[in-house]
Amino acid sequence: MSELIEQGKTIGIIGGGQLGQMLTFAAKQAGMRVVILDPDPDCSAAQVADSSIVAEYSDKKAIEELARRSDVLTYEFENVDLEALEDVSDKVLIPQGTELLRITKDRLREKTFLKEHGLQVAPFAAVSCEGDLVSAIEEIGYPSVLKTCEGGYDGKSQLVLHTREDLKKADELLEQGRCILEGWVEFSMECSVMVARNMDGAISVFPVSENIHRNQILHESIVPARMSGELQSNAKKMAEKIANSLNLCGILGVEMFVGSDGRLYVNELAPRPHNSGHYSIEACNFSQFAVHNRAICNWPMPKIDLLSPVVMVNILGQHVDGCRKLVLKKPQWHFHDYGKGEIRIDRKMGHVTILTDDIEKTLAEVEDTSVWD
Repeated sequence: MSELIEQGKTIGIIGGGQLGQMLTFAAKQAGMRVVILDPDPDCSAAQVADSSIVAEYSDKKAIEELARRSDVLTYEFENVDLEALEDVSDKVLIPQGTELLRITKDRLREKTFLKEHGLQVAPFAAVSCEGDLVSAIEEIGYPSVLKTCEGGYDGKSQLVLHTREDLKKADELLEQGRCILEGWVEFSMECSVMVARNMDGAISVFPVSENIHRNQILHESIVPARMSGELQSNAKKMAEKIANSLNLCGILGVEMFVGSDGRLYVNELAPRPHNSGHYSIEACNFSQFAVHNRAICNWPMPKIDLLSPVVMVNILGQHVDGCRKLVLKKPQWHFHDYGKGEIRIDRKMGHVTILTDDIEKTLAEVEDTSVWD
């Protein structure tokens, strides 16, 4: 059996946003101590952790201090300094390693990995200059999506190309560095699966979440997804295959499309808790955050049960005022506020979880509030 991190030990988390906060809540419930590294002294996770180190994520001395004060190290986002992590790997246990990050922080490496392991993905090509883009378009065609290989989230750092005229808009992305061109997948649904695996290879798989986006930001997650049992089973099997192929430790979000051809296409991987898994806090016997912590501490992995159908709705900056009024009107809803100081349009400020026995009725109830119009 691999190394076991017992209760009472310290988890170090690089990143202090809402994912770090919810990882901390789960860790404290399990009797662990938590140290956060984040440049903001009042970040979401620092508000609930035992202690925090205020420093930039690239500060190698700060990461060394985090390593000294922790028994196991994890992170809440992909853009971690790989070299800094490798430098402290002899000082603290880093069960997720750096290879997982190396693959998932680069879209070209990620798509190549998935294709090489037999997963269905959109056609893609590497693009480093305008000439590459023209050649890739000739091969892949329109519509297609140009994305930077690194960075970007919620639709940032990407451009949908519909016609040759759109190529004129590509310069800004190409100037940012290496890019990837992906063919457009005609899809009937976006969905995701959270899968977790510990150091000994034991796996927990969560139900399939149906995801609805607005302006390329997740709006609602619906569980169970409104798809056939066969498709749900296939999606979970694909997530397990990816977890084993990556030698995963920790939790992984696997985003997929249900193509108009009825096939599942893997879109992106997130080597951390994911927005579409937030429903699990109230709706499952174990949350994605609790299971991630169990995995990196090499505790036994539980079978995940969905206790109730559920709808999760994101609260962005423009929804905050309306949602705070809904607290007084919706006693059965679970309101989460991440404690962020600055409220901005499209910034994720919290979420609402609604347990239900009638998904369609609940979706209509959300719409009827007019908060998310």
